[in-house]
Amino acid sequence: MDERSTLAKLDASREPMARQVTRALRQAIVSMRISPGEMLSEQDLAQRFGVSRSPVREALIKLSEAGLVRVLPQRGTQVVKISRAAVEDARFIRQAVECAVVREAALKATPVMLAELNASLTRQRRAQRATSSDDFMALDEEFHRLLAEAAGRPAAWRMIEDVKPQMDRVRYLDVKQATPRHTIVAQHALIVDAIKSCDPVAAEKAMHQHLSEILRSLPELAAQYPDLFEQENDAVAEALSA
Repeated sequence: MDERSTLAKLDASREPMARQVTRALRQAIVSMRISPGEMLSEQDLAQRFGVSRSPVREALIKLSEAGLVRVLPQRGTQVVKISRAAVEDARFIRQAVECAVVREAALKATPVMLAELNASLTRQRRAQRATSSDDFMALDEEFHRLLAEAAGRPAAWRMIEDVKPQMDRVRYLDVKQATPRHTIVAQHALIVDAIKSCDPVAAEKAMHQHLSEILRSLPELAAQYPDLFEQENDAVAEALSA
């Protein structure tokens, strides 16, 4: 992971340094460039980012609140292993919110928003083969954010952003076995078609199917990568040692 170059790209945003570090670390954890179970050193991160320890400390607090890292007394900060329960909870919350979002989008979407959704689909189709996983996932996020805007519920997307990192780590881990990109785009197209038709029931059904894909691969991945997933006994031991 090249944190220094990642941070340099964010400097132009003029955001507070702690927020930039939080975003960079969060993306590194979500994309599995920092592995589940890895120990993080506040001093080492500060040196690698080229910043003081203060923004790093703030970033780690934020990531702890998001459930991505945990502080181990006398040992440091550890990236939390993937929890199947946390992933399933995140999927449950996201599905409840986004199904409600597309129902409203089917009733409220303006011609301008429909044009933006169609433009998003076009970008996704162009990126099916040539684009990196990071870039394609960014287009996927853009599409879901646009749905919230079409429904007039931008706050719904901000809520989803808080819970989806648990799902995103599985998606990055599942790159080789993931749902093919063309299938994802086809599912997105079904959602847009339902919104165009002002059919909230069909829109909700299409979204439900789309967000259920992760349940297919989760058990297989947990069995294939046991060292990356939190086991129940591990969680109990950590709780007792805290």
